[in-house]
Amino acid sequence: MIDKGRVRRSFERAAHEYDRVAVLQREIADRMLERLDYVRLQPQRILDLGSGTGHAVDALHRRYRRVPVIALDVAHGMLLQARRRGRWWRRPLCVCGDAESLPLAADSVDLIVSNATLQWCDLQRAFAECLRVLRPGGLFMFTTFGRDTLNELRQAWSEVDGDSHVSPFLDMHDIGDTLVHARFADPVMDVERLTLTYDRVRDLMQDLKTLGAHNATHQRPRTLTGRARLAAVEQAYEIHRHAGRLPASYEVIYGHAWAPEPKPRADGSVAIPLSAIGGRGKLA
Repeated sequence: MIDKGRVRRSFERAAHEYDRVAVLQREIADRMLERLDYVRLQPQRILDLGSGTGHAVDALHRRYRRVPVIALDVAHGMLLQARRRGRWWRRPLCVCGDAESLPLAADSVDLIVSNATLQWCDLQRAFAECLRVLRPGGLFMFTTFGRDTLNELRQAWSEVDGDSHVSPFLDMHDIGDTLVHARFADPVMDVERLTLTYDRVRDLMQDLKTLGAHNATHQRPRTLTGRARLAAVEQAYEIHRHAGRLPASYEVIYGHAWAPEPKPRADGSVAIPLSAIGGRGKLA
């Protein structure tokens, strides 16, 4: 299980330096948003779930001019960075909150995008909340990391001890099954593998620390890593060196699904949830 308190603290500390090292995160956000070119959707309100410092917010504002964007993140420090981006009239509405308990009304947004965030969440809870706040016919589009992510680092640590040093990641098919279980419609999943390279393992570890991407499991070691164990990890990692560089592999999962439209009943009527009915009408 994920220690949400540790996740929040890690990203609070990372906020000021995050953009300096978030090369991969920006790249996959751009690739995700390019997929909107093939979607027929004119949203009236957008949620960037796990917005971080707001890179995707800028792109969404360029794509959907004059459409309000809500930037939601669990770390207040990240939202402060997001507020400093762009012109004042294009800045997002920033909300500090948890993806597993969204502080938003039901049926209140038409598009949710989420980049490199869901690996820190209980997927069942997060997907249920996304479906709750999406209007019927709304789109949920996301990226996250699959089980082969950082497999070289995980393998190197396994040569040293039996502790959990790298956060676990879910299989793509399990994520798709969770979407279906949450009652999203027409889920589509695909995957690509990207690799960053480093001179030293310590450079990789420093990047992960700067990103705030610490091991956040409750099973993580609670003691400091000694020099001897760190040296052993570096030695074990050397088996992966190629052309003078050490690879760090990322299995990037892309997914999207739709909030189902109300289904007509056998008599031709349509069932509409109470949450979708406005409160201003009057009985005649």
